[in-house]
Amino acid sequence: MNIHFTPEEQAFRDEVRAFLKQQLPADIANNVRLGRALSKRDHQRWQAILNKQGWYAINWPEEYGGTGWTVVQKHIFEEECAAFGAPRVISFGVNMVAPVIIRFGTEAQKAWYLPRILSGEDWWCQGYSEPAAGSDLAGLKTRAEREGDHYVVNGQKTWTTLGQHANKIFCLVRTDPSAKKQEGISFLLIDMDTPGITVRPIITLDGEHEVNEVFFDDVRVPVENLVGEENKGWTCAKYLLTHERTGQAGIGLSKAALTHLKAIAAQETAGGQPLVDDPLFRARIAEVEMRLLAVEMSTLRILAASRDGGVPGAESSLLKVQGSEIRQAISDLMRKALGPNALPFLEEELNPGFDDEPLYRDYSATPAGQYFNLRKLSIYGGSNEIQKNIIAKLVLEL
Repeated sequence: MNIHFTPEEQAFRDEVRAFLKQQLPADIANNVRLGRALSKRDHQRWQAILNKQGWYAINWPEEYGGTGWTVVQKHIFEEECAAFGAPRVISFGVNMVAPVIIRFGTEAQKAWYLPRILSGEDWWCQGYSEPAAGSDLAGLKTRAEREGDHYVVNGQKTWTTLGQHANKIFCLVRTDPSAKKQEGISFLLIDMDTPGITVRPIITLDGEHEVNEVFFDDVRVPVENLVGEENKGWTCAKYLLTHERTGQAGIGLSKAALTHLKAIAAQETAGGQPLVDDPLFRARIAEVEMRLLAVEMSTLRILAASRDGGVPGAESSLLKVQGSEIRQAISDLMRKALGPNALPFLEEELNPGFDDEPLYRDYSATPAGQYFNLRKLSIYGGSNEIQKNIIAKLVLEL
């Protein structure tokens, strides 16, 4: 594979950079760089800008509103967005449930849901994990019993990211409790305002309200909201998860974080010597940078191989493991580079309305908060331990 961009790809990069310079709101980019929480309105503003440009659904087929970009163009776009401080697109609608609907949904479902995802009318969240079914997702217990033209859903989902903002949730539910573990599961689309749904916040270690518990008590869901066949939802789940894990490599985000780390390490310390002059610290930066380059090349190769509609298998698990470990390693090096300056945690600086002088103008609002938040990367989307088991089974045949 040629690792150098063609003249056409370089021109595309210039086009993306010009767009970001002109269209990315400065207040949103500043909050992203300072590690502040973005409001729902911030995300909606950026989504509307991308949608107007026709650059929101970059992974969709063109006939449904996609861009028709090559995998290299998508890579360039995501890398430049991270470098400019653009918010990461909330994936639950556009990059997770939409591909499932496109692949397995009815024509009526495509006609109804896809335009609403593009317009931002619907905000989706994911109903996968449960208190006793996280990495072992097939152990889920939320049940959906057929009663005429409806399913009656009872159970609980947890770690539901941004569920407090959502008006829709896609759920894995057990429709045949007598079937084998991975069988008897169905994929349902549920309105969050349906009677019987309760959302309770979970406040994480960094003080943020990012995740939630969602309870279902006799929630009636129309049968027409079933995606694919009844009891065949595990096929939809696997399709969604492989794409989710491939995207978790976060190459653009890691590149931007690495650039920031190098800038901090180049500044003089209290002793007058930049940290980058320390051979050991410099070697650690070099190591993580080489790992990042290897993951970037692997990502491009894997995406190129699947551009004709194929679904990554164990490769997505490889990218998930390596990508999450690299981002955590960079955050750990940043914490070490800042030393005592990483310790303070000012919760008010995370609030969208905060307009006072930030504690760390040149670093970030809460280095410790970002470090804590990134600990989850090796857990969500299937823990890294589970991904290594998948790799061992599918690649090493152990």
